[in-house]
Amino acid sequence: MISQVTALSAGFGTGLSLIVAIGAQNAFVLRQGLHRDAVLPVVAICALSDAALIALGVAGVGAVVVAWPAVLTAVALVGGGFLVVYGILAARRALRPAGDALRAGSGTAGSVRRAVLTCLALTWLNPHVYLDTVFLVGSIAADRGPLRWTFGIGAALASLCWFAALGFGARLLSRFLSRPEAWRALDGLVAVTMLVLGGMLIVGA
Repeated sequence: MISQVTALSAGFGTGLSLIVAIGAQNAFVLRQGLHRDAVLPVVAICALSDAALIALGVAGVGAVVVAWPAVLTAVALVGGGFLVVYGILAARRALRPAGDALRAGSGTAGSVRRAVLTCLALTWLNPHVYLDTVFLVGSIAADRGPLRWTFGIGAALASLCWFAALGFGARLLSRFLSRPEAWRALDGLVAVTMLVLGGMLIVGA
């Protein structure tokens, strides 16, 4: 029992250390949370996607993917291009008048669908997600032997806790971002993050 708790805790700590960083996915979840727009589906997509990728890594799929490096190259190019486009759109929001910068999501079917599609793209078109979950978590879990799945569950729980805290906890910052300038600064930060990460993916491919 103690060994299982240890493996679960180790997986949770490893997963949290990998996911708590400024990145495209986290920036998007934060912005959706601040706007209170499609937060539940966005958090669910991020958490479930990480859980699925971690499961693939623990199952040893990473070794298979390594044999097909062209796949990761294609993902890097497509994902990098997507991030650049998203960064440009964020930069446009930052440069718009205050009224447009503060406009929150309407909660309509269209806005939810747009948020879901964007979240899926930011998650599955980012090769770093595969490196962190499938390869890194998978390789560390392999060292746990029969407890590798317990380790993987811990990593998946860390992802769930982080995205839930980021998405639903973001509203606590809303009063600090009540000014139009604050929202424009946030969109500016998102734009820089997306453009830098997108450019790095394209160049690195």
